[in-house]
Amino acid sequence: MASLRTFLAALVIVAVAFDPSSVNAKFSKSMSFYWGAGNSSILGEGDDLQLVLDRKSGSGVKSKRAFLFGSFQVLLKLVPGNSAGTVTTYYVSSSGERHDEIDFEFLGNTSGQPYTIHTNIYTQGNGTREQQFRPWFDPTADYHNYTIHWNPSEVVWYIDNVPIRVFRNYNKEGIAYPDKQGMRAYSSLWNADNWATQGGRVKIDWTVAPFIARYRNFRARACKWDGPVSINQCASNTPANWWTAPAYSKLSSAQLGKMKWVRDNYMIYNYCADTKRFKGQVPPECFKAQF
Repeated sequence: MASLRTFLAALVIVAVAFDPSSVNAKFSKSMSFYWGAGNSSILGEGDDLQLVLDRKSGSGVKSKRAFLFGSFQVLLKLVPGNSAGTVTTYYVSSSGERHDEIDFEFLGNTSGQPYTIHTNIYTQGNGTREQQFRPWFDPTADYHNYTIHWNPSEVVWYIDNVPIRVFRNYNKEGIAYPDKQGMRAYSSLWNADNWATQGGRVKIDWTVAPFIARYRNFRARACKWDGPVSINQCASNTPANWWTAPAYSKLSSAQLGKMKWVRDNYMIYNYCADTKRFKGQVPPECFKAQF
C-alpha cells in the first residue's frame, strides 16, 4: 500500500484549473433545502453546509438553478466512525421518470472499514451503469474535492483532480447520452441500511447518531438552463474554458496514467464486466473506447 501511495504522489499533477472566485455559488445563495431543513444548517459566510441524519430524518439540498453542461465541484468530508447504512450523495439530476443523472454516492461502513465510492450515470431513466471504488485516502479525516465534469463530448468524474471514470458521447451510434435535459446539483445524507452496507446485512447503529456530512465551496461553472437550449447557445453565453477547454475534452497522458492507477488498484465493481447481470449482453458502450 505504501508503494502505491508513493507512486500516486510521484505522478505529475495535471489539474483541471478551477478558480473559485470566478463564480459566486455559495450554498446560501445557490442552494435550498428540499428535505430535512430542520436537521441541517448553512454555516460561516454561507460557504459551509452541514447535513445531518438522525432517527427523525435525513437531509438534502438542491441548486436553485438547472444547468446544461459544466463542471460541478464541492469539497466534502464524509461521516466519520461507524457510518454503516448511511449514504452521502453529491450528484446532478433532471426530473421526471425519464430523467438524466450523474452520481457520486458514498456508501458507509463499520468503523475501520473503507467507504464505497459509487458512481453511476442515468440516461432517460436508465441507470444500470454503476462503477464502484474504494478510496485511496481517508475521506472522513479531511475535505476532498469531488467534481462532476459534463460536456457535450463526455462525462468525467474527478476526485482531487484525479479522473476516475469517463463516459463518452456515442449518441450518433444509438447509445444514449445526457445532453438534452437541464440538471440541478444535489447533496443529501440518508438512511439506506436496507442495501448500502454489505447488501443491507449491516444496519445503522443509531446509538452513535447523529451522523454528519460536511460540505464546503460548492462551485458550478456551467451553462444556466431555463428551458431547451442548444449547445451553441450554451457556448455563446458561457466562457468556453469552463466546459470545452482541451483539458476537459481530452485527458492528458498523465491524467490517463492516474486514472489507470485508480482503476487497476481501487475499482471493485464495473458493470461492463458483470456478464451474469446482463445475461451475457453487456450494454453497447462497454465495447467502445471510454478514455
